[in-house]
Amino acid sequence: MKKPELLAPAGSFEKAKTAFRYGADAVYAGTSSLSLRSRAEMDDNDLVNTIQYAHRIGKKVYVALNIYAWDTMYEEIKQQARLLNSLKVDGIIVSDGGIVEILKEEAPDVDIHISTQANVVSLHSSMFWYHNGAKRVILGRELNKEQIREIMEHKPMGLEVEMFIHGAICFAYSGRCFLSDFLASRSANLGDCAQSCRWAYNLYAEEANNPGNLMPVEHDEKGTYIFSSKDLCLIKQLPEIIEMGVDSLKIEGRLKTEYYLATVVNAYRNAIDDYMQNPKDFNPKKYLKELEKTKTRGLTTFYYEDRNNKDIQEYEGKQYNPDYEFGGKVVQIEENGTVVVEIRNRLQVGDTLEILLPGKIEPVSFTISDLWDAETKEEIPFVNPGKLGQKVRMQLPIQVSEGIILRRKK
Repeated sequence: MKKPELLAPAGSFEKAKTAFRYGADAVYAGTSSLSLRSRAEMDDNDLVNTIQYAHRIGKKVYVALNIYAWDTMYEEIKQQARLLNSLKVDGIIVSDGGIVEILKEEAPDVDIHISTQANVVSLHSSMFWYHNGAKRVILGRELNKEQIREIMEHKPMGLEVEMFIHGAICFAYSGRCFLSDFLASRSANLGDCAQSCRWAYNLYAEEANNPGNLMPVEHDEKGTYIFSSKDLCLIKQLPEIIEMGVDSLKIEGRLKTEYYLATVVNAYRNAIDDYMQNPKDFNPKKYLKELEKTKTRGLTTFYYEDRNNKDIQEYEGKQYNPDYEFGGKVVQIEENGTVVVEIRNRLQVGDTLEILLPGKIEPVSFTISDLWDAETKEEIPFVNPGKLGQKVRMQLPIQVSEGIILRRKK
């Protein structure tokens, strides 16, 4: 039994460092204009820094070039491919067959990973991409466990398999949606999805005996979020997935916060390590408890257990967590043990915070006893995030390093 790679999203250089700090073996990032998350904060300089940093600490970076490209985009694609080849990125994620051909010419030293956007949902499709130069296929989320096992048992030894284990699910088949382009003139297949599936819609049904008379169909007073799915969570199924031999387990979310990354990556890191060390004692409840402290639309196994699963829609639509939120991030350790925290929500004396520790599933809880202004060092009763990068000084009950995430209990 081999240990799978834990693969996390990196929407920026700082998010990549957080993912690595909390246990990711690799991250996937996008380019500023040629991936399916063009709103992520990853420009070419960030990309260079992320790759260099990862290689210094023995980690990997995969870069998404997974748009469906018009012919007018191929000169830029060639330039990007040459850059990635020179940076020795560990893999390029692609869905368009035309871009695959370009990568063979312009980035011959980089592994090709076939995106979930390419709808790899069979052994036959996996073999097609393998024969056309792919090192890895990223399976479509529409597969169930029997279908995944069939692929794992019959694929070539040289072909790696990656699958999603956690995060948001797109309403469209393998994410290939045209709804955003139709409603907002923003193409999901070119990296500018408006997330139209998360919007509230009002439905009307026409009376059979009275054409033209429309009756509203409402879930509640807010309308209904008929296209919005729950979030995928396969923490309970992790032992079975590991036993299948899946090479890489992927967390979705390049637009998520560092708090989300720290929580989710740390939970799966601990779960994988604990199972590998002692399979018989694996208990998913403690990891699930942590995962439920993030913002979520509700959790589902999607089609993994049952192709007929109907428990995937989330009518409330918006991500929310009533009990916990991002408190802040430790950005400086001072000589007297005081830490400087970049805050993300209001903090005040008396608040309960949890320190998320890499490699530990149980956070350390404490109550804020004192706060000091980061600039004046004046003692203050509370602090609001009035501006980006707002900082405060406080005392923590344990020693920590820079980059540690603090969770606030509401």
